[in-house]
Amino acid sequence: MSTTLEMKNISIEFPGVKALNQVNFLTETGTIQALIGANGAGKSTLMKVLSGAYDHYTGEISLDGKHLNIRSPKCAQDAGIQIVYQEVDTALIPYLTVAENIMLLDTVHNMEKRQWMNWKKLHQKAAKILMGMNITLSTKKLVSELTLAEKQMILIARAISNQCKFLILDEPTAPLSHMETNELFRIVRELKKQDVGIIFISHRLPEIFEVCDVISIMRNGEFVVKEKISAITQNKVVEHMLGQKLDEQFPEKNTEIGDTVFEVKGLTDREKIKDLHMHVKSGEIVGIAGLVGAGKTELCKALFGSEKLTGGEIIINGNKLSLKSPYDAVKNGLALVPEERRKEGILVLESVEANLSAANLGSFSKIFGFVDRKKEKDSAKQLIRLLGIKTPSEETKVQNLSGGNQQKVAIGKWLVAEADVYIFDEPTKGVDVGAKKDIFELITELARRGKAIIYASSELSEMIGITDRIYVLYDGRSVKELLTKATNEEEVLIYSTGGM
Repeated sequence: MSTTLEMKNISIEFPGVKALNQVNFLTETGTIQALIGANGAGKSTLMKVLSGAYDHYTGEISLDGKHLNIRSPKCAQDAGIQIVYQEVDTALIPYLTVAENIMLLDTVHNMEKRQWMNWKKLHQKAAKILMGMNITLSTKKLVSELTLAEKQMILIARAISNQCKFLILDEPTAPLSHMETNELFRIVRELKKQDVGIIFISHRLPEIFEVCDVISIMRNGEFVVKEKISAITQNKVVEHMLGQKLDEQFPEKNTEIGDTVFEVKGLTDREKIKDLHMHVKSGEIVGIAGLVGAGKTELCKALFGSEKLTGGEIIINGNKLSLKSPYDAVKNGLALVPEERRKEGILVLESVEANLSAANLGSFSKIFGFVDRKKEKDSAKQLIRLLGIKTPSEETKVQNLSGGNQQKVAIGKWLVAEADVYIFDEPTKGVDVGAKKDIFELITELARRGKAIIYASSELSEMIGITDRIYVLYDGRSVKELLTKATNEEEVLIYSTGGM
């Protein structure tokens, strides 16, 4: 017999923002229910209320009609509600092992009871959970040594290690390859058979239509509609999300492509990148395609001076660079918008204004190095309008913005710096269809201004939609260079998997 979880009239406010307004949400065990909405719609906030992360909400939560007073994560866990957040690094302890992270709640429980820890038993339990998920990974490995995909699986393993009735997955496939995503779906379907209720937050509509039974849609902090997947189309979902019909997603490509601005010859790092050659012209958007683990992020970091190189040359405007740090890269006209924006791309505890000026404080400095606050504020307001950043004011802390708006801030700070080469690593990760379109427009506009763009992504539709040329990476090597207009997603995928 299924268990029903209901949220009634949930409202919550933050300084200057009403994030949720009288939201109703209902789901049950043995069901995979999608929760979707544009960035800022309130879906993650609603799930943070359900998982006990926020306690200052109004409204009611009940389980089979019985009132639940969820005001902390422990309250939620005691009720059988677990959440796996999108930003995996904030939920894992890097200097602990895989087993210690999976069994973290058990470990804390034993410490509270002041019991001796049976380390052998702990590793055996963790190994059994991983085996049930069909994951081959040493339980003694440190989490700091894991890939993003592996970290995601560890968080899911931790969630199901307890008596879990409802599992909330917030953008679970964002860091995963196609194969790993299929494996996740296998696990999700298995949990459904075990009568676990899955709440699945994702911006990838094809995934939702593949794995979910029901879909609930939110917009601007309010509930819009709930439908069976079989009774709705992807286009209709987008219309509900945005409150309007979505125009063509990708902008027209820049046709004014100039001379070579950026060149890489025989680039090799200590671990992943091997003898890589590439070039980018003025006004050109060059894609770096590849599955998770192919080396896209490592390449982006190497180009930005944050990975030690063992060989090769990086040349910009004919000058050979010696990049010992990101500072050297910025000084030489390079900009990077990293994949893990909260960890590396933005200052989450600082204001939007501070973030937008962070990459080029020199242009806001007065005599003796004092910052011209008025100039900084005016620039921030202009960028907020230009980028369409949804924020109550330029003084709002970035941590209070939605994922898509955080990404716009991560990009916006480099517009002040006026770089020659822009490197984007998975720029639309965790971003809704509306914000994606804004980001594509922004990147294309940079190309029109003569900037050289490197666009690294595992999203093949984006590769075809926005780039002029594509380098396909496989195991740290560039295995193929393709002209975008002469290729398709299938060919890119074949080379990405080591085919041909």
